[in-house]
Amino acid sequence: MGDRPLARKVLETEAAAILALVPRLDGQFDRAIELLHGCKGRVILTGMGKSGIISRKIAATLTSTGTAAMFLHPAEAIHGDLGVIQGDDVVVALSYSGETDEILRLLETIRRLGARLIAITGGPHSTLAEAADVTLDCSVTEEACPMNLVPTASTTAALALGDALAMTLLVQKGFHEEDFANLHPGGKLGKKLMRVESLMHAGKHCPAVQAATPMPDVIYEMSSKKLGMTCVVDDEQRLLGVITDGDLRRHMSRDRDLLSLKAADVMTRGAVSIPPGTLAAEALNIMEQRKITSIVVVDAACRVAGVLHLHELWRTGLV
Repeated sequence: MGDRPLARKVLETEAAAILALVPRLDGQFDRAIELLHGCKGRVILTGMGKSGIISRKIAATLTSTGTAAMFLHPAEAIHGDLGVIQGDDVVVALSYSGETDEILRLLETIRRLGARLIAITGGPHSTLAEAADVTLDCSVTEEACPMNLVPTASTTAALALGDALAMTLLVQKGFHEEDFANLHPGGKLGKKLMRVESLMHAGKHCPAVQAATPMPDVIYEMSSKKLGMTCVVDDEQRLLGVITDGDLRRHMSRDRDLLSLKAADVMTRGAVSIPPGTLAAEALNIMEQRKITSIVVVDAACRVAGVLHLHELWRTGLV
């Protein structure tokens, strides 16, 4: 049987450690955001042991939200990797004690190069804190470990503080959903936020004919583009209507001279269309409601930009 009271104590201790950070968000936090936002180089996270693991996670969060960041192992740094740090970088160093030897050995190089230093530490009066341009206090009253030894509440607090930095920076930079999607094209959220302009058949792959195009040529265009339809456009490429396989079947059943007709005689006017910036998920919803397998993508002037087919949505995994 598990010790649920102990588990509750662990969660309560870590939650309290995070809440205790809230009143500490002062001018030092604001200054840290200024340094990160104004960084012309990269944001370099560094830390030893558990702090190193937290540093990696913060670096990953920053990178995925539009800030160039990387993790530098401090022990490897003092054995040849110090060249990674450049003068226009901002170094974020995590050390709960603020006295981690491998971190302190980096200080001389950071200062010599002119890089800026943000310390995230539980020792606000430590050597690291005194050397930093900005010090963020993430001290905790106790660890969640029953022996008060294993870094638990302290690493959770440091991680939460890193998230607070990353999310505040995200807003400062004006980072939006589409930016996140561009950086996560393979993830579920990236697919959900994908725009139809990245999926549609455009240019020479987009089926389109003029209103006066003879039906034999219309059928050839539909067959060669293999989307089961074609757009009908005017001389300015503005959308007039569409012709689908269904339209051909209906006309063949009542017009024996189908091949003598023009595209304008067969097309369906008032075709459903969407702008290029439409979310793929939204386009899928429209297609499902209208029970259509293709939808025309048009620009602000109603010029045909492309055609989105259900197959492209299938390939993304949205269907």
